[in-house]
Amino acid sequence: MRPSKRAPDEMRPVSFERGVARYAEGSCLVKFGNTHVLCAASLEDKPPPWLRGQGRGWVTAEYSMLPRATHTRTRRESSAGKLTGRTQEIQRLIGRSLRAVTNLPAMGERQIVIDCDVIQADGGTRTASITGAWLALRDCFEWMRSRSIIKDNPLRDHVAAVSCGIFNGTPVIDLDYAEDSTAQTDANFVITGSGGLVEIQATAEVAVFSPDELTSLLTLAQGGVADLVALQKAALAS
Repeated sequence: MRPSKRAPDEMRPVSFERGVARYAEGSCLVKFGNTHVLCAASLEDKPPPWLRGQGRGWVTAEYSMLPRATHTRTRRESSAGKLTGRTQEIQRLIGRSLRAVTNLPAMGERQIVIDCDVIQADGGTRTASITGAWLALRDCFEWMRSRSIIKDNPLRDHVAAVSCGIFNGTPVIDLDYAEDSTAQTDANFVITGSGGLVEIQATAEVAVFSPDELTSLLTLAQGGVADLVALQKAALAS
């Protein structure tokens, strides 16, 4: 039995609230159970310096966790003077995931930065960030289109992410902290709306896992992402 009493293929309650940041061109407050992340998209009317003159745009992300997003206070990375390796890894993952479904030349020579700030953490912060960031990016593109900055929305597909793992010998989806901290295997899957794989991160934490177990985790993730994409679509329709 999972600590949350959920079935192995049952995700936590998921919700999206769009337009929560007044000044951002696109924003979304995403909740995966008790994991809450504010995603805000900001348009910059120039690309990064290394991309100038190439006729295409760029989508990138910055990720941070508020000091009391966790059970005990975590020191702000700005006060430490540098980003941790974990933070750098996560924000690069978010950027890669969004760029995988974006027609960058259709943006023109512009950059969009997605800030993903974890308000409350209970496992799966990176997967919640990716899933909510897609909605913030989509609304930023619609903001641009409505002002004739771009002709068409450059997004080619949805993208969402979910964690899976082996807990007490059983493959389960959407791990909360109680499961994530003791799982035998921990994995994150980034998948497009059409089912394309963007990235798989899988690690044996306690014991090695078999190819069949990896397949079981992927099957769980595919079902979970399909549900997340359906919720993204419902959020856009509301």
